[in-house]
Amino acid sequence: MLIRSILVFLPSLLFSQTEICGKWLEEQKKSHIEIYKTQEDIYEGKIVWLAEPLDENKNLKKDKENPDPKLREQPLNGLIIIKDLKYLNDNEWGDGKIYDARSGKTYSLNATLKDENKLFMRGYIGFSFIGKTTSWTRVIE
Repeated sequence: MLIRSILVFLPSLLFSQTEICGKWLEEQKKSHIEIYKTQEDIYEGKIVWLAEPLDENKNLKKDKENPDPKLREQPLNGLIIIKDLKYLNDNEWGDGKIYDARSGKTYSLNATLKDENKLFMRGYIGFSFIGKTTSWTRVIE
């Protein structure tokens, strides 16, 4: 009975260990992004830590590059930068969008979980083969 219980729950345990959800250090090591699943079974990500949270005037950094002038005063910390990301299959997510606060540009997004601590994020415009892949590392707390 114990072995049967373990076999029934083992796949869900393995999946949860390689889940995309959690905090990630982006490639430039300037921010932590927390990825979470919404009630609609899509994934979002928000900035939860900045290496340099203050601007040159010692104020909290804001989304000053946002193309919408009304949004340029929102703080970067807490900003949702990943939206509409959907689980596709076998550690792959796609059909999402990622906002680059450094440039104010939004890109289409695919994500691949290489292992439980390495996430490849591919931002692109139009076709996924024309884009850039960055490597994110899970934050272990």
